[in-house]
Amino acid sequence: MALQDKYAELLATANTLGIANLSVAEQAGVLHVSGTAKNTSDYDTLWALYDKIDPNMASGDLMMNIDVKAEAGAQLKVTTDTSNLNLRDSPSTEGKIIGKAAHLEVVTLVEKTNDSWWRVKTSSGEEGFAFAQYLSPL
Repeated sequence: MALQDKYAELLATANTLGIANLSVAEQAGVLHVSGTAKNTSDYDTLWALYDKIDPNMASGDLMMNIDVKAEAGAQLKVTTDTSNLNLRDSPSTEGKIIGKAAHLEVVTLVEKTNDSWWRVKTSSGEEGFAFAQYLSPL
């Protein structure tokens, strides 16, 4: 089975969601998919599909590099289920918790440190690293 066939549902969903700059290329038995999602919900949808097609990403035949559109200064909503979002002194769960952003609070993006951790600033001036999965651009 060709990799584009195996991941056809994921690729179709990426197109339906309007992933910007979508790029799909196969090299050395690995399908490379990249682009920019409008929000973390679209990003999460693609990763959930990936896990459905290839549970635990066991086959190692897809490299997905989907970014979330957000620029420094962008307003982001905290999208935790119900709890506050920890702000840390470094981009890791090992970082010391130095503050919190409330569920549904709007924070300002300072920088996208990497795909998983973004530095944000609350309206009260607290600044720290937050797990990007719980931040959605407005």
